[in-house]
Amino acid sequence: MHVTSVLQDGYIFDAKVLDLSTDAILAKFKKSCNVQASLSLGAEYPTIVSAPHSLLNGFKNLAAVACASGYSFPQADALLNAAKKATTAGAASSGAAKAGAAAPKEEEKDEEVDTGTGNLFGDDDDGY
Repeated sequence: MHVTSVLQDGYIFDAKVLDLSTDAILAKFKKSCNVQASLSLGAEYPTIVSAPHSLLNGFKNLAAVACASGYSFPQADALLNAAKKATTAGAASSGAAKAGAAAPKEEEKDEEVDTGTGNLFGDDDDGY
């Protein structure tokens, strides 16, 4: 049997709509999960797909409080140490790149031209 067309709810579709790969189906499923997570986070309604985002946001808030107040717990310490190492590694690599690179040329700044507001706000400075 060779399917050439599909009839559904009074509409006729080409048989190509049946040729979905596993990757295409998974991509559509992931996209719908992301949409559901976005909607539930925006509505502040917890669902299974929004729970990881809510937990991560809560951890970020706890880590920020720990950083600002000096209070510590092992997970926050690990996060702060990793951030410090990333900052020093980034500074070291950018310093090496700057040493080998020529000095950047300063960009010329355009002069600002006062076009006025055409008495839009009633601040007529010309006395008309």
